[in-house]
Amino acid sequence: MIIAISGLTGSGKNTLGELLAKELGYRLVCPTFKDLAAKEGIPLMEFQEKATEDPDIDRKFDAALKEQAAGGNCVVTTWLGAWMVDADVRIKVRVAEDIRAERIAKRDGMTVAKALEHIKARDDQNRKRYMKLYGINIDDEKIFNAVLDGGKMRPDELLRMSMGIVKAKAKKGGKG
Repeated sequence: MIIAISGLTGSGKNTLGELLAKELGYRLVCPTFKDLAAKEGIPLMEFQEKATEDPDIDRKFDAALKEQAAGGNCVVTTWLGAWMVDADVRIKVRVAEDIRAERIAKRDGMTVAKALEHIKARDDQNRKRYMKLYGINIDDEKIFNAVLDGGKMRPDELLRMSMGIVKAKAKKGGKG
């Protein structure tokens, strides 16, 4: 089974993905642009700007994501995972912008104002890039089996809800 967890920066998709993968004994597939930027020794937003100018960066990233997920029994936690992989279950974690900014500020050691500026720029840049490259509207939630409120629910509650969705899907046996 392949489970795709999507969400914007600071939504908790990676935290939920880690918990879900551990609970199920699945692999976690969690490549990030942040990791690629670090490998190149440049700031994340500079790397994203580079991707805006060179669509092959996204194409290679997403092709590698598909390869990593192809073996099944994994939880994929990327912005586009729900669209890129043939997932059995697709879950989106939605969180208000101000809460995401607080999380990013704490995680990355910046002010809330700077974090808010960062996520607004990143969200906007990704929305435009994914629409232009793939015709994907990351705000369209129709493809998801569930949209969970990660701002009101703790990680253990998100895990419990997600496990219920996964078990129900496994019982039915089928995609999407």
